[in-house]
Amino acid sequence: MKGRDLVALWDWTGADVSALLDLADALKRDPASYQGALAGRTAFLYFEKPSLRTRVTGEAGMVQLGGGAVTQTPEMGRIGVRETVADVARNLERWCDVIGMRTFSQALVEEMAARSRVPVINLLTDLLHPCQALADVMTIREAFGELGGRRLAYLGDGNNVAHSLLIAGALTGMSVTVIGPRGFEPNLRVFDRARELAEVNGARLAYTDDVAAVAGADAVYTDVWASMGQEKEAEARRRLFLPYQVDADLFGRAAAEAIFLHCLPAHRGEEVTDEVADHERSRIFDQAENRLHVIKALYVALIRGL
Repeated sequence: MKGRDLVALWDWTGADVSALLDLADALKRDPASYQGALAGRTAFLYFEKPSLRTRVTGEAGMVQLGGGAVTQTPEMGRIGVRETVADVARNLERWCDVIGMRTFSQALVEEMAARSRVPVINLLTDLLHPCQALADVMTIREAFGELGGRRLAYLGDGNNVAHSLLIAGALTGMSVTVIGPRGFEPNLRVFDRARELAEVNGARLAYTDDVAAVAGADAVYTDVWASMGQEKEAEARRRLFLPYQVDADLFGRAAAEAIFLHCLPAHRGEEVTDEVADHERSRIFDQAENRLHVIKALYVALIRGL
């Protein structure tokens, strides 16, 4: 994987994902063995959106590997506005070993990856959230041992998180059903791309507006109903999405040992109730922790190689 980018998970194979998760597991079990793995290396982290988990894990992960991180600050300006993407890439590749980007535009991350000679990691765009999906499948694998044959039910907006879960499921053989109101389906281009991968790996992907599809799921997942940049739609969305709230009754329709997942931040009392968020089978903070192990694994794999 040395020198590769993580722009979208569909550029990877199921074997790539499995190898990355194995490395993340090793980093989690024995962090001391990797303390100097990236000594003298530097990550540049670019943010156009607010962040807690991405920023802290992005910075802490590199420090824990013996390197350092430089996070974009306002005076640096937005990439593609103050300077062209190509010029920024040519500068950063001479100073840094990896570039992480949390942006609105998927095209911006793709252009940076095309221009840069060092690896680029998509930390989030409006279209995709691959690092989150890797942390999610890591958490599911920890709970059940294998991903193949497992079923995940995602309730809510067909957003960047839903998109990346569809792709991750398709690559790992885990079936994913997106459940939400009509008009908020996953992007058709993403869904079709994921379905092509699913056919190869034995996963089943589906969209429905019927909450009954939660029945028998091994993992129940939700996300906020209005993402960053959609605040003006929040009240209208709240009315439309209320039937998809994950409360104790809905969670109880899943498999007996089902786990609950949420990428956070959570709007408790909206997409999920406290009873479910704090349930003994809730794994939301395991997911948050696994963001650290996944980003560390990405740094090691893309900079040094497996």
